[in-house]
Amino acid sequence: MKKYIKIKYILFTIAIIAILSYGRFSLTAWAWGDNGGGRPSYTKEEINKGAIGATEISDGENYKESDNYPGIIVFNSISDSAIGNEKNFVGTRECTIQANGRCNAATKETIWNANEITVKDGQTYIIRAYIHNNNPNGEDAVAENTMVSFIVPTDSAKEIEVNGIISSSNATPSKYWDDVVFKSERLFHLEYVYGSALFTNNGIGKGGLSIGDEVVTNAANGGMLIGYDKLDGRIPGCYQYDSFVTIQVKAVFDDFMAKTQVRHAGDKEWQDTITANVGDKVEFQIEYQNISDEWQNNVVIRNILPPNLSYISGSTKIKNSSHPNGATVNEDHIIDDGIQVGDYGPDANVYVIFTAEVVDDSLANGQNTLINWGRASVNGEKLLKDDAKVIVQKRPKDFITKIILLSAGILICLFCLMLLIYKIIKFNRRK
Repeated sequence: MKKYIKIKYILFTIAIIAILSYGRFSLTAWAWGDNGGGRPSYTKEEINKGAIGATEISDGENYKESDNYPGIIVFNSISDSAIGNEKNFVGTRECTIQANGRCNAATKETIWNANEITVKDGQTYIIRAYIHNNNPNGEDAVAENTMVSFIVPTDSAKEIEVNGIISSSNATPSKYWDDVVFKSERLFHLEYVYGSALFTNNGIGKGGLSIGDEVVTNAANGGMLIGYDKLDGRIPGCYQYDSFVTIQVKAVFDDFMAKTQVRHAGDKEWQDTITANVGDKVEFQIEYQNISDEWQNNVVIRNILPPNLSYISGSTKIKNSSHPNGATVNEDHIIDDGIQVGDYGPDANVYVIFTAEVVDDSLANGQNTLINWGRASVNGEKLLKDDAKVIVQKRPKDFITKIILLSAGILICLFCLMLLIYKIIKFNRRK
């Protein structure tokens, strides 16, 4: 027994040491990750000595004939890079907007914050992602289909995490992420500044190249392609080909809260996301709450339905202190101009609920994510929005046909088998 306990403690100690030192991971890179389960870190010296691809230093002047040439493609894994640890590749800092719309943030007071920052109401912040193909072998080690995206949440909170993501089809790992956290003691939300995305490198982005908002709006599909001499997704290895992508966000303190949720008609629990089929009826709930110390007047609730969700006429209901059990709204304006739901004091709230049907006006084969936006505004000035998602799986017609034919074939086979068994039994009885 004592021997078993001693072995147990030895194994436990080994496990702790392994966790702390495995793969030379950096403990200072708080929120980085990748789809390879955690990539090693390399120093510049290790890269030059052939850690991920043969170099002249590692293999001599004939290094291009080495089995390790050009080596593997890996992004943002150098621990002593120009930005510090490249795994911590997303950072933010305050900035002021110049006349040309760009952010001026290069002051001693506005250092890059790679992990978290405390926000100020109305302040604009620049967020950057650093992109570096670490392979030392230049155009012989080109990363393909390289994309960058930022995930900027739209909800209100006291802590909001913005993620930057890099992906490449021939890199190992093929996807990398890091985040920076915006914090406040008050509820706030971040507003992406449309048209602010900027790409900078020594090629096409020299001096800064304005790029599309897809880097944020298309984050679910990888964002947008970047590159070196064109935005074609191709990035050679080494420092001369590294780049930055930056966006701007504005922090806005909230005086009220807006939340949108969904459920199947008849269910009790509200959710942020559900799965449904064509023909299903789903209910959406938009909640407004005054979280300030003052009255808020002319509160308007509006909903923006996506394609393939159809509003059920006459289904809108309102629930608040005046109508605790819910009351039907006589006019169907929730989808168009929105509905006036009254004035509300501190901590007061209201719910607007309506029903929609899942239809197939333009569903694609496979999985479809229908994003429904609920919005609340106060006195026509301040606006907040939040979404709820309905996931619909559409099977192609030929798939359904195959299922029907297969089912029919199985039934015919079962019938023939039963008939055969019957004849065998009948034959044996005759004997």
